[in-house]
Amino acid sequence: MIKRPNDGKLIGYNVDYLGAIAAIEERLLQDSNGRSMSGSPLNGKLFVVMGAGGAGKALAYGGKEKGARVVVANRTYSKAKELANQVGGKSIPLSELANFHPEEEMILANATSVGMKPKIDETPIPKEALKHYSLVFDAIYTPKMTRLLREAQEAGAAIAFGTEMFINQAFVQFERFTKLPAPKQLMRDVLARNT
Repeated sequence: MIKRPNDGKLIGYNVDYLGAIAAIEERLLQDSNGRSMSGSPLNGKLFVVMGAGGAGKALAYGGKEKGARVVVANRTYSKAKELANQVGGKSIPLSELANFHPEEEMILANATSVGMKPKIDETPIPKEALKHYSLVFDAIYTPKMTRLLREAQEAGAAIAFGTEMFINQAFVQFERFTKLPAPKQLMRDVLARNT
């Protein structure tokens, strides 16, 4: 999002980062069972980002900003390595992600197009590997319940929908443009009627 304030300068905002990280944090907070938490619930977590394109970059940067330990997995390993280096993280080829589980309770974020309409029967990671994650986020919002999210839920992980990223982006854009609070419930209602 680009905005031109009264002084004539252009200001850019990455609403992918803001929307996606807000969706993940909100879901993690729901699972904290009312425990008091200072800072981001991502702080200190191993945060695995699948994809090194625009959404992957936003998620990796957002994870770093929130204190997560970032790992980037991508089909083209050189792109995963480049992005991981930019955020002080680690990288692995996407093909090795199924066997990657240095610890339990990791957070997984899909920023690839795998599973998006019309190829809704595809998934970027085998179901068996999902048991090592406490939360799985999929940036895809068409369909809302992707195969990845369905299988993550079946494996016992909490899930966060791409529609939450989408709506959080809209909230930020509305507030930055109008300087007014976003009519969040109205916007959620409109999204629900149209997805």
